[in-house]
Amino acid sequence: MSMMLVSRRYVAKSMVGVAGGTIRLFSSATTTACSGTGAAAAAAKQSTRMGVPTWTKSGAVYWVQMDCGARCAGTVALGGKDDYEEEKKQHAADHGSQRSVDNGSGNKDEKGIASYWGVGPTKLTKEDGTQWKWTCFRPWETYKADVSIDLNKHHVPTTFLDKMAYWTVKSLRWPTDLFFQRRYGCRAMMLETVAAVPGMVGGMLLHCKSLRRFEHSGGWIKALLEEAENERMHLMTFMEVAKPRWYERALVVTVQGVFFNAYMLGYLLSPKFAHRMVGYLEEEAIHSYTEFLKELDKGNIENVPAPAIAIDYWQLPPNSTLRDVVTVVRADEAHHRDVNHFASDIHYHGRQLKESPAPIGYH
Repeated sequence: MSMMLVSRRYVAKSMVGVAGGTIRLFSSATTTACSGTGAAAAAAKQSTRMGVPTWTKSGAVYWVQMDCGARCAGTVALGGKDDYEEEKKQHAADHGSQRSVDNGSGNKDEKGIASYWGVGPTKLTKEDGTQWKWTCFRPWETYKADVSIDLNKHHVPTTFLDKMAYWTVKSLRWPTDLFFQRRYGCRAMMLETVAAVPGMVGGMLLHCKSLRRFEHSGGWIKALLEEAENERMHLMTFMEVAKPRWYERALVVTVQGVFFNAYMLGYLLSPKFAHRMVGYLEEEAIHSYTEFLKELDKGNIENVPAPAIAIDYWQLPPNSTLRDVVTVVRADEAHHRDVNHFASDIHYHGRQLKESPAPIGYH
C-alpha cells in the first residue's frame, strides 16, 4: 500500500494524496524519512527531489516523487510548520529549474512533468547539434522528397467503378473551386483535412481485419497510416502560412464528418473503388498545387519564407521559401497517387493487399 512520506516531524499515513500534494510513495508503513544523518539519507533525499527511485541502506525504503502541486491535506503535523514551509520552498526550487518543453505546436510548457512511470520527454538534437524542438515528429521520420517523380501519370477510367470514382472526385472539385477560388493557401488546408482521412480509415479497417483473421497485412496497415500522417503534416505546415476563418473551420468539421463515414462505407463495400477514388483525388491535388505554384510565380501570392516545421520535416535548406514547400508537397501527393492506384489494381486482379508487399516509406 502506498503511503504519504513526511519529513522528521510528520507521520506517514496509509494513503496517497490526490488533492494536490507533493506525493512520495514508498514501501514502508511508517518512517522517519531522512531522519538519519548519514550520506545515505542525504542521497535518498536528493534522489527524491529528482524523481529518481532510490534504495537507501537504512531500512531499504523505496523513494519516488511525483509533482502534484501543494502538500496533501491528509498529512498530520506532529511539530511546528518550519519543516513544512522549508519543504515547500525546496519543492518550488526543484521544479522551477526544470526545462521548458515544446509540444510541437509552438506552445511551451512552463515546466517538465516528472513521473515515476519513467515516461518523459527525451532530449534530441539535429545533425548540427542544435536542440530538436518538435514532438509531433522525430528526426528519423524526416526525409528529402523525390521531386523528380512523374506528375503527369493518369489512370484512364475504363470500368464502371473506375468511372464512378473519377466522376465522384470531379463533382467534389466544383464546390471547392467555387468556395475557395484562388485562395490556394486555404484551399490547401481544406484539401489536406480531406486527404488525411482515407489512409487512416483504410489502415484502421485493415488493422481490424488482421485481428479478426489472425493474419498479416503485408505492411499495408503501416503504409496507409504513414500516408495519413504525411497528409496531416501537410496540414500542420499550411496552418503556418494561411490562417483559416471560423466558417472554414466549421466547413472542415462538416466535411470531415461526412467524408469519413462515406469513405469507410465505400471501403467496406469495395476497397478497389475506395483506393481508385483516392488515386483520382491525389491527381486533383497535384493539379491544385501546380496552380498554386503558378500563382506564386506570377507574384499573385507572396513567396514567404518556408515555415520552420517544413524545413525540418522535408530537410529543406534554411533559406527555403513557400514555393519549395509547395513543390515537395506536390511530390508527396504524386507518390500517394501511385500507391492508391497500385492498391486498386491489386484488387482488380482478384488478389488481396497482403499478397503484395506494401510500399512502406515510398516518398
